[in-house]
Amino acid sequence: AIAHRGLINYLVWSIQTYAVVKGNGVPVNSSISFDATITSLFSPLLVGQKVVMLPENEQIEALCTALSFNSNFSFVKITPAHLDILNQLLPTKDVGTQTRLLILGGEALLGESLTFWRNYAPDTRVINEYGPTETVVGCCAYEVTPQTSQSGAVPIGRPIANTQLYILDSSLQPVPIGVIGELYIGGIGLARGYLNCPDLTAEKFIPHPFDNEAGSRLYKTGDLARYLSD
Repeated sequence: AIAHRGLINYLVWSIQTYAVVKGNGVPVNSSISFDATITSLFSPLLVGQKVVMLPENEQIEALCTALSFNSNFSFVKITPAHLDILNQLLPTKDVGTQTRLLILGGEALLGESLTFWRNYAPDTRVINEYGPTETVVGCCAYEVTPQTSQSGAVPIGRPIANTQLYILDSSLQPVPIGVIGELYIGGIGLARGYLNCPDLTAEKFIPHPFDNEAGSRLYKTGDLARYLSD
C-alpha cells in the first residue's frame, strides 16, 4: 500500500532532477503495471509534456522505431537488460540527438552496458536509478560521469529528497566505509505495508533504530551494499 505523499515526493523530485520540461516528451515502452512506468507516464503529464504510448508486446522494437523517427525526447527509461538489446538495434548515426537523458532502473547496471552511449552519445545524460516498489519506484540515483568505471557495477548513488539510506550490520549498527552490509531505506516514500500480510509487513518494515518519532520505520531491502569513500 503506497501512500500518496510518497508518490508525489518521487514525482516532484524526478520532474526537477530529470528536467522533464525540456525536450519533446517521453515514450512509455513498459507495461502499465510496472512501477517504473510511473516515471515515464506521470512526470511528463504533470508538466504538460507529451507522452508517446508504445505497444507493450514489442517494447524495444517499438522504442527503437520511436527513437529513429523522433528526436530530443525529454528522457527514455528502460531496464539494463533492455538497454543491451537497444544498443544492438539502434543505428549509431544521430543517436546523440534522440534523447536528452537515459534512465536505467529495475536491476543492476554494469558499466559495459554504457559503452555504446559513451562512444556515440557522449553528451546524453545517463542516470542509474535504484528503488524497490516498497519505496515508490526510485529512492536513490547516480548520474554517470566520464570518471565512472567502464566495467563492473555502476553505483546507485545518493538518496532522493526526503529519503534516507542506511547500510547496517546484523545488529542494526552502521558499517564502516567500504564494508558490506544490508541496505535499509527510510523516509516519506515508504509504503504502509503489504495488503493483508501483517507478518510480512512486520518483517520488512521495522521500527527506525535512529529516529525517536512515533511510527518511524525503515524498509529492510535484503540487498547488500557498501559506502564508497565519496
